Amino acid sequence: MSKILKKYCFALDLKEDEALIAEYILHHQNVWTEVLQSIYHAGIEQLEIYCVGNRLFMIMGVNENFTFEKKSISDAQSEIVQQWEQLMWNYQKPLPWAKAGEKWMLMEKIFDLNNCS
Repeated sequence: MSKILKKYCFALDLKEDEALIAEYILHHQNVWTEVLQSIYHAGIEQLEIYCVGNRLFMIMGVNENFTFEKKSISDAQSEIVQQWEQLMWNYQKPLPWAKAGEKWMLMEKIFDLNNCS
């Protein structure tokens, strides 16, 4: 395992339907092997998703091999990852300020307890 060099946080909404939210959670208890492999291969060492209501929050810890560009290219070339992403769109809805087709939105860190005096 490599050292986590940087953390990124993202937000996304789910459709406001309890049954769909339950299905989405179930899918994430059984993520497809190829999708997991693509995550590890990209240099993502840690990935957690949290849910409150229909709002999702994702924390991603990456190593020195990770770039958003390489991950995007790799995902676009993987038929299985594309199938997973298409399936997830059945449950997800973009945040109100997202651009067309934009899913997970990178959040800005505004506070860090470790930087307080």
